[in-house]
Amino acid sequence: MNPPLLGIGPAPLALAPLVQAIAAGARDQGAVVSFLGLVRDHNVGRRVQHIVYDAYEPLAIKAFERIAAEIAGRWPAARLALHHRTGRLEIGEASVAIVVATAHRAEAYAACRYAIERVKQIAPVWKHEYFEGGDVWIEGATADPDDQAARADAERVACA
Repeated sequence: MNPPLLGIGPAPLALAPLVQAIAAGARDQGAVVSFLGLVRDHNVGRRVQHIVYDAYEPLAIKAFERIAAEIAGRWPAARLALHHRTGRLEIGEASVAIVVATAHRAEAYAACRYAIERVKQIAPVWKHEYFEGGDVWIEGATADPDDQAARADAERVACA
């Protein structure tokens, strides 16, 4: 059984099931690109101990659906899987997994990069970072989903 293409929650993330879900029956797709965002052990010169992600899950799924629709509008044949994790994550654990399939590799890379840029811009996911000597909330999504300049900036970065 394949996982849903869009998801958010506390379960550990794995690329293989998402790749299988995206590639299943996609004979017209010649490229599959994946991105796995990991919790790193440092940020802004501080040694990170762990991170806690919080999200408003119903709205996050709506943001993911919007990202999928935007990708479909820009790269019509693209297929997207996007999952984000919530809860406490240790160093090296996956926080976000994205898989995109398209007919050609350039489109797949661009659509995958666009997806993570838009997640950072519009998904209601917040990161609480714990480090030696303290903790801090890292600013989450700040763009209005309807802000065309933000969307254009994500596309510019993705297609550079």
